Amino acid sequence: QLETLEQEEQEHLELSEHPVERRTHMVSHQHGMTVTKTLQEGEAEPQCQSFSHSRADVRGLLPEGASLLLLRVLACRQDVPPGLTFPAIDTEGHLCTSSY
Repeated sequence: QLETLEQEEQEHLELSEHPVERRTHMVSHQHGMTVTKTLQEGEAEPQCQSFSHSRADVRGLLPEGASLLLLRVLACRQDVPPGLTFPAIDTEGHLCTSSY
């Protein structure tokens, strides 16, 4: 019955005087989950996009942090059950499927 309540990811790249910063914030609420993506390139205004997903769609969601933990458990057990798939969020903030 584990559930992701909130997750924040931040990526900062320095590319020849043109820094790029990407942030992803995921927060669970009673109707599902909201994912907010923010992109800032250089001194430009940040670009923001938000996506909401229903509770049914994110049931069993495996965000990046949980995925790393699962990979470690599977490696320790040296076994991957056949057909192991979970809903996930892609780099654009949309739902996708993660298969192992």
